[in-house]
Amino acid sequence: MIIAITAAALIAATGSVAQGTVLSRAMPSSALAQTAGCGRTPTLTSGTRTIQSGGRSRTYILRIPDGYSNTRPYRLIFAFHWRDGTATDVATGQTVQRDTWAYYGLLRLSNNSTIFVAPQGINNGWANSGGEDVTFTDAMLSQIESDLCVDTSQVFSMGWSFGGGMSFALACARPNIFRAVAVYSGAQISGCSGGTQPVAYFGAHGIRDSVLNISNGRALRDRFVGNNGCTPQNPPEPTQGSLTHRITTYSGCRAGFPVVWAAFDDDHNPAPADGSTGLNPNTWLPAETWRFITQFASTSSPTPTPTPTPTPTPTPTPGDTFRLRNEAAGRCVDSPNSATANGTLLQIFDCHTNANQRFSYSSNRLQVLGKCLDSPTGAGSGTRVQLWDCHGNSNQQWTFNANGTVTNGANNLCLNVNGTGNTSAVTIATCNGQAAQRWTRA
Repeated sequence: MIIAITAAALIAATGSVAQGTVLSRAMPSSALAQTAGCGRTPTLTSGTRTIQSGGRSRTYILRIPDGYSNTRPYRLIFAFHWRDGTATDVATGQTVQRDTWAYYGLLRLSNNSTIFVAPQGINNGWANSGGEDVTFTDAMLSQIESDLCVDTSQVFSMGWSFGGGMSFALACARPNIFRAVAVYSGAQISGCSGGTQPVAYFGAHGIRDSVLNISNGRALRDRFVGNNGCTPQNPPEPTQGSLTHRITTYSGCRAGFPVVWAAFDDDHNPAPADGSTGLNPNTWLPAETWRFITQFASTSSPTPTPTPTPTPTPTPTPGDTFRLRNEAAGRCVDSPNSATANGTLLQIFDCHTNANQRFSYSSNRLQVLGKCLDSPTGAGSGTRVQLWDCHGNSNQQWTFNANGTVTNGANNLCLNVNGTGNTSAVTIATCNGQAAQRWTRA
């Protein structure tokens, strides 16, 4: 269970942060982006590791991808826990939904493309007194990079509450190490030594946060709006009671240093979902964070490595029933109110087990509630899909592709979702392979 705490208690727990020994490197060229661990047989394995830092024994949980190859440089993500949370909470996701929310929901999206680290804080927090937690991060990086094949241009930090504050501290103190940070419901509670250089920044905060008021999150964001050269603004935020979220990508930022702000109508919550309050495993936040992190091209090879995608939906077996879950939204294709009339326009909605989300696949047709998923005759990109009496024409023929997309036989356009919230429209659109067009069978 996540324990709510007061802002005063968080701030009182922090100490002054001094500049420690700096692990530093310039943003790497293609020749320098691979670590010493590339090409060697690793000694590190997944699980809890112990390391000496600042005269203390410190621990972290390491998650190495299945099928790890020592010739492939991997993305590396540090995921810091909240106050009174633990590394185990982060590594297992047990506080929201075990495994589904591991590493704040990013593990399942990574499809074995990423090395994950869940550090354990002193007294279950990140006071970072005298910079000791920054020094601990340096020590973890040194151990991991000397043993595993890491892409040094793809190192990230994220966390919620105190973990968000720690990620902010790393953005301040180690801007040449961390490509980007994701700060959920944070505040300057782990210090900010430095804090004048650009780092790509994703911030998310609840407008009704009773633990760390949203003004704290705005202040962190605005530091990197300035550092990154973005055009200052007061981005729109949802109204109280709307139970929705608003995402703003700042304009004018230096190339490679975007700032994205996600405000949502809820309290102090690391797993918000539209239409509800409290922890929700169907939260939109992991997909938005993953989209932000994976936009950055690797410099470990002359050509950028394509963004890995979750395991694609294989062609369904006739007779099976399943839900079509969108990667970007984390929600499922849904017939509103179980409507079956010809022309019913489909939407996405929180996934459930009712019949209006249960599809079957036969003769290349997707069927639900006795009707077929239909692309209107002559439809172009942006047209909403509908339910219609089943027939054999190509506009009801759908192909599941290896990259997770689903294409229509009449126009070769991809099944697509416009938005990530409940009731967002399901359409067909020109194929681009992005998360809004990638589907898994749930």
